[in-house]
Amino acid sequence: MDIKTATALRRLRLVSAPEAVSFLLLLVCSVLKRTTDFNAVPVMGMVHGVLFILYVIFWADAWNRTKWPLKTAALYFVLSVLPAGGFFAERKLKREAEDAVIASRARKEGIVNA
Repeated sequence: MDIKTATALRRLRLVSAPEAVSFLLLLVCSVLKRTTDFNAVPVMGMVHGVLFILYVIFWADAWNRTKWPLKTAALYFVLSVLPAGGFFAERKLKREAEDAVIASRARKEGIVNA
């Protein structure tokens, strides 16, 4: 895995958890708006919107660089629209990055020819 691919995966991983948190906070703010006088939906909506757009941009870049199969790319996109999906995406991306580092070290040391 080259440095640009690793960077694309890292960016996607780093934005996935905050995007999930902002989605959950937006849902809480929506409930509070309807049950109390507290209205933070405009602010949280904007924050979540920016994070979601960043997630989609980083997702497209990671898909382009890693050459994921359509099934894998679709999974990461679907996880972005589920309220807690970003947490699962972050965990899965972290595992994928760790596996890539292990494979890279193994190739470097001549253990495997992958």
